[in-house]
Parts: sequence; C-alpha cells; structure tokens
Amino acid sequence: MAKPSHATWGGRFTAGPADLMLQFSESVSFDCRLAPFDIAGSKAHSAMLAHVGLITARERDAIHAGLDTILAQIAAGKFTWDTKLEDVHMNIEQALTKRVPAAAKLHTARSRNDQVATDMRLWFKFAGAVLRKKILGAERALLAAAEANRDILIPGYTHLQRAQPVPLAHHLFAWLEMLDRDRARFADVAAHANWCPLGSGALAGTTLPIDREFTAKALGFVDAKGRPQVTQNSMDTVADRDLFIEFAAACALFGVHLSRMAEDLILWSSAEFKFVELPDAFCTGSSLMPQKKNPDSCELLRGKSARLQGNLHTLLTLVKGLPLTYNRDLQEDKPPVFDSFDQSALCADVVAGTLAGLVFNRERCAAAVRDPALLATDLADYLVLRGVPFRDAHHAVGAVVRLAEQNSVALDQLSAEDVNKIHPAFGPDWADVFDLKRALAKRAGTGMPGPAPVAKQFARWKKALA
Repeated sequence: MAKPSHATWGGRFTAGPADLMLQFSESVSFDCRLAPFDIAGSKAHSAMLAHVGLITARERDAIHAGLDTILAQIAAGKFTWDTKLEDVHMNIEQALTKRVPAAAKLHTARSRNDQVATDMRLWFKFAGAVLRKKILGAERALLAAAEANRDILIPGYTHLQRAQPVPLAHHLFAWLEMLDRDRARFADVAAHANWCPLGSGALAGTTLPIDREFTAKALGFVDAKGRPQVTQNSMDTVADRDLFIEFAAACALFGVHLSRMAEDLILWSSAEFKFVELPDAFCTGSSLMPQKKNPDSCELLRGKSARLQGNLHTLLTLVKGLPLTYNRDLQEDKPPVFDSFDQSALCADVVAGTLAGLVFNRERCAAAVRDPALLATDLADYLVLRGVPFRDAHHAVGAVVRLAEQNSVALDQLSAEDVNKIHPAFGPDWADVFDLKRALAKRAGTGMPGPAPVAKQFARWKKALA
C-alpha cells in the first residue's frame, strides 16, 4: 500500500512509494560511506551561500555545527540510517533539518545530481590516495625481497619454457614496474577527479548568484598553484561517469598484474620448480591430504582479478546506452567502484604480506640456471661477432642443440671438433660462452639483467620508494 511521501521531491505526488519500491530504490545501504564527503560538500556549499548573501553567517554557523554533530554520530556508529529517505544525502539533510531550522535553506542552488558528483569526486581523490599508499607498501616489500636475494639467478621463461638466465632481482623488478604503473594510474584518476561539480545543479546550473570558484577552493579542488578548478559543462558534469570507469579500470589492471605475479609464485612454489617457499601465514592445507600446502593467497589474488574485471564491465555496460543527462540507472555506479576499492586495498595488503614472507631455495634456483641451453642465444651471438649473419648463426646453433639432444649430453659437453663440423666459425673457445658470469656481464645495456644495470635499478628503486 502506498504511503504519504516524506521525500524531498514529494510535493508533486499525492502518495509515497510502495514499500517494495522503497526497498528496490534505496541506496543508503551502500552510499552511506560517502557521509564524510557529503558533509564536507554541504559545509562548503553553505559557506558559499553565506559568502554570496543567500543565507546569513549565523545560519551558516548553525548548519556547520549541526553537520559536525551528525558526523560525530556517524563516526561513533550512533546515527540511524533510514532507507525510506533513499540515500546518504537525504538522511543527513533530514537529520540536520530536525536540529537546525536554517538547514531548510541548505539545498538552495543545489541538486542531488551535482551533490553526488561532488561526493564521488572527493571520494575518488581519497580512494586513490589510499590505494597508492597500499601499493607503495607492496612495492617496498618487493624491493626488500629483491635485496635479500640479490645474488640468486633463475631461468627466465617464455612460453613457460626455460629461455635465458636472469637475476631473480631482475624478475622481481619487472613486477615492480607493473605496480609502479598502477600507482601512477591512481594518481591520474585523482587528478582527473580534481574538478568541482557543485553549481551544475540538476543539469543547467542555477539562476541564483552563486560562486562556484569559492566552493571549489573550500573543497580543495585546486591546481598546483591553488587556483580553483570547476567543471565546464553542467550537463556533462552530472552525466559523466568516466571517473568511475577509469578508477575501475585502474583497479582491474592492478588485479591483472597481481594475478600474473601470483601465477609466477604458484609455479615457483610447486614441487616441480621449488624455487620458493610461500609463508605459512598466507597458505592453507588440505582437509584430506595432510602433506599439502596450498598457495591460497596467490590463488585468491588470481580470483579477485576476475572480480575486478567484472566491476569494470558492469560500469561500461551501465553507461553505454544512456542519454544525457542523469538517469536513475546511474545509482548502480557506486557498488562496483566501492567493491573495486575494497578488494584492491585488501589485495595490496595480502600481496605485501605474501612477498614479505618469501623464502627462496637457492640450491634449486642454482640447479635450474646451470642448464647450458639457457645460453644458446649467446652462442649465436658468438658466431655473429665472428661475422656470421644472425639467421645463419641461429640455424647453426639449432643444429648444435639437436646434436646434443641426439647424444643425450648437455650442450656445453659437445667437443669443439663436433661443433666445428656444423659451422667452421666455431673456434676452440666456443664453450667459454657457457660461463654465467660472463654471459650476464655482457648484458650491460639499459634495462638488461647484467650486474651493472641491475645495480642501477636497485639504486633507482631505493630512491623512488624511500
């Protein structure tokens, strides 16, 4: 049965929404987390209203005091959220109006459309800062793992086949590059969020003499020189959801990076590799097989990646067919970004904890990297330096590899006479190529895994993550 409307828009209606509709349309169950940002926006808005003479200074102060009281109640868990009031904005406004009569003027020159846009932009700046800090913690754990195992060499892989030798630190630094790009992406999202929507109204601004720049300054929507930044098109301001998609995309890509890191660790911790022991605190056992140690944190990181991608897809699908400007569909934009934030923050902490507890098996790593086939490309380079075209050198080394396989010996155990028969450019020093230290020392270019460039990367990351 429909009930009398208590909503702020109820003047147009003779009856309120049905209970089922209230349940279907409420958003306060998830947007209540915007309360601190909503209150900050209301304080800035009321300050601006007083600044332009639409309310008195006494009314502004009473509104601010009331908002501070409500914020304290919310922080203490003593505020009662009412789904009949739909959302966080109306819950706070109704509670404020009961305490402060002047609060009836608070919504002057403001719509919930530009109000929620402001709340979310403030939230995106907050969320980006939190995730950047957490990712930085994961990066520092990764750098510490690289430093503690600086002398370990492992095979690098392509197609999950042993390819060429690299320092373990070089592999871990590849993960660092990924995470650092993620951290930068969240900084970009925060920068894109740093434009104030207040004053855009429902879609066409207001006829009242407001000062948008005043509000922007009060809320910290300013550039590096302290100049206010306000959105430039009122229709786009209330319809735009690019920030939601950018944030979810940054979370999804962060999840993809963690998933790839996790997959490496899952492989490395298997009995077949046994390069690393994962920390017990981030693993579990089997309910049936007592010997099992399952890499649960890594497997869950892979799973969370799918969840983060799903949130991004939800948002893309949500907005793709919407006409300008605001449509109620857009209420569904918040659960995906809130979930992406929560899961990304949790994943960042879990990966940092997992990385901090890694113990590498030096013997297994050393045994794997001793495989002389890892230096087959170096053998081709040896021929190139003797004037052999690379394609011919590649073919000749392939023949050498095949001969070693036919004779069931390691690549470096063939005789100089045998390899010279394959190509006359092979000299008596051909097997010198299989010295690991020599091979890595020759990889001295920028971004390569030689000792000198890796040392530079250590210095670079220590400075960047300090």
